[in-house]
Amino acid sequence: MPFVIAVAGKGGTGKTTLAGLIVRALQRTGRTPILAVDADPNTNLDVALGLRPSRSVSDVLDDTKGMRNVPQNVPKATYLQYQLEDCLAEGRGVDLIVMGRPEGSGCYCAANHLLRDHLDRLIGSYPYVVMDNEAGMEHLSRRTTRDVDLLLIVSNPTQAGLKAARRIKELVEGTELSVREMALVINRADGLPPAVAQSLAGDGLRVAGTVPEDPLVVAYELDGRPLIELPDDAPSVRAVAEILTSMAGAPLR
Repeated sequence: MPFVIAVAGKGGTGKTTLAGLIVRALQRTGRTPILAVDADPNTNLDVALGLRPSRSVSDVLDDTKGMRNVPQNVPKATYLQYQLEDCLAEGRGVDLIVMGRPEGSGCYCAANHLLRDHLDRLIGSYPYVVMDNEAGMEHLSRRTTRDVDLLLIVSNPTQAGLKAARRIKELVEGTELSVREMALVINRADGLPPAVAQSLAGDGLRVAGTVPEDPLVVAYELDGRPLIELPDDAPSVRAVAEILTSMAGAPLR
């Protein structure tokens, strides 16, 4: 069974950066192969990983909408699986699949049913899976039945960020997903600010740790360099490794 790590958070909190650093931590410690799933319509995980899929899943769904364009004598499941395999960008120890934008008008029911089966098989063939999700987790909850071992909700050290994190927690608890462990990561914070700790009191949302503002992350992003190339002594790299080691599932132990 794969160890599935999902990352969620509102835009601007650094969740894609966290997802990229999680992939880096797993890769550098030999936890491979890894499947990275970019399930945020605002696609950025490809840049963090230095991988460029030729197509997104939404592109395939648009092409196969209604399953009317399937060639004769080709089973629909076989045709869709062939098309989806073209979405996978392969790297060194990590592969990436991008979900893409939300669905447009028209009926996607048939394709979505086959897509769920394909994604479940794909995820099940990797020992480690890292998913970068939109705030509402719609892509994940609708398109895969796989359980999540560890869900990390990302917030910056602001009341607005914490409010969004609480909302995400409530949304996740209302989905059909089975999440074994859920925790909060405070990004761009050097330690847990007292005001944040006070605000979280009684929320039932454990703080997994904090990730400091890292000038190297900013420099890499400005240069378009993949975050998986960050050095081992980068503050953000060390912080994410500590978070992954501290969790109950402990994917880095």
